[in-house]
Amino acid sequence: MRAIWTGSIGFGLVNIPVRLFSAIHDSKLDLDMLDKTGHANIRYARINADTGKEVPWGRIVKGYKYNGEYVVLGDEDFEKVSPKKSHMIEINEFTKEGDIDTTFYDTPYYLEPSKGGEKAYVLLREALKQSGKVAIGVFIMRTKENLCVLKAQDDMLLLLKIRFAEEIRNYEDLDIPKDITVKPAELKMAQALINQLTPKKFSMAKYKDTYDEGLMKIIEAKAKGRKISTPKFKIIHNKTKDLMAQLKASLDTGTKKKAS
Repeated sequence: MRAIWTGSIGFGLVNIPVRLFSAIHDSKLDLDMLDKTGHANIRYARINADTGKEVPWGRIVKGYKYNGEYVVLGDEDFEKVSPKKSHMIEINEFTKEGDIDTTFYDTPYYLEPSKGGEKAYVLLREALKQSGKVAIGVFIMRTKENLCVLKAQDDMLLLLKIRFAEEIRNYEDLDIPKDITVKPAELKMAQALINQLTPKKFSMAKYKDTYDEGLMKIIEAKAKGRKISTPKFKIIHNKTKDLMAQLKASLDTGTKKKAS
């Protein structure tokens, strides 16, 4: 893997040199955009809006429109905002992981200690494990300030980018039911269904992306000139609006699946 950011973790007066790696990769099929006539590849061009000509990468800069005029920004300008945050994940505080709502979580990254930082890395990892807490920090990557969580996971420090509170939309405009009550018997039946669908041991590994696998079968069939029929699917609406009856039917279906 290739490091996408190099810097350090600021843990009080302890400096831990680290390298950051993406923890995820795209599992989607790599589909190309083609011209329907002739199947030529479609490419994106960087066109100058005034001249209509393509602009090479070497001439492209970033700018911000201010009072009707563009102010051009170079790499040194982004660095000037906060040299410290550009090179350091500064830990500001610690908290319980459960204190952070899942709405805020964004992208996971792996942290690896750089040469000379191994012992301090292990120290922070073990301290987090024993405390049962996570660290909250900030750093700058790719011209953007990032809020993050550092947590101990097995023998590694995991960095999870989290969103700032200002980035979370307010949902008050949504039509969320607030004055509907459910009967105790309905709630009890719903809990029974939850228990029925709760495995003795949960594992994320059993969930696989099967869509691309199915799409690949269609691609292979079309390549061989075979016609593919579209499977028929119809949503079956329950004949009754009685929640208790629907829940009971769900429980009965689950019981039959287990028995088969």
